[in-house]
Amino acid sequence: MLIHQTLDKLEQLNLTGMATALRDQLEQTQYLELPFEDRIGLLVDREVSWRESRRLATRLKAAKLRHQATVEDIDFRAPRGLDRSMILSLAQGAWVGAHHNVLVTGATGCGKSYLACALAQAAIRQGYTALYVRTPRMLDDLALSRGDGRYQTLLGQLSRASLLVLDDFLLTKATVEQARDLLEVIEDRVQLRSTLVASQLPVEMWHEALTDPTLADAILDRLVSNAYRIPLKGPSMRRRDPLAGPPETDSAVTGSKR
Repeated sequence: MLIHQTLDKLEQLNLTGMATALRDQLEQTQYLELPFEDRIGLLVDREVSWRESRRLATRLKAAKLRHQATVEDIDFRAPRGLDRSMILSLAQGAWVGAHHNVLVTGATGCGKSYLACALAQAAIRQGYTALYVRTPRMLDDLALSRGDGRYQTLLGQLSRASLLVLDDFLLTKATVEQARDLLEVIEDRVQLRSTLVASQLPVEMWHEALTDPTLADAILDRLVSNAYRIPLKGPSMRRRDPLAGPPETDSAVTGSKR
């Protein structure tokens, strides 16, 4: 009877991991042979692991990643010039802690979004927060938010994540107003947070696609000057023979930090 009260109190204190571990100890007799200090240590370890798993799940849910992608699932054996050392280095997340950026470019279907989500997921596992957005939808939301008074609130939400993933960047040529909004989003993050951009356009074509030369200079200066570039190559993964199995999730990746 006493042990049930103890379990209830652990649940009331939100010590769910410890309560689960205590139930395991009661059901498995081998724990009875351990010293009291060891059993307490195991209970605490389970609680710590449970809380870390819960925080990870919360960060992953908040990130709204487009793909359930992981760096471990990338096939580095594919003969596409994949820079294994660079990707594995980025997966450690130090670039997020240093507030650097990553620019992923390549043709449609070559795996930009998957790679972006894999690197974001790796950063989340390192304890960082992330947020995935499609740039066209973000720009539409910002334009609408001016009319209903949410503009500053939305900018604040975009600025808080340790890593902001801007997918489908400059899918179409930006208007002057859209370029201004992009500058606002990026300016709030310079030297404070990291941004990962995925775009079909090579970086060299971004200036022209941003319409206004002054705004383009400001945006590119903030995005490109301290960024790792990853140009993806190779054919679209969506054009493979369906009988050959599911599409590969890696792409040719080469790059260097400017």
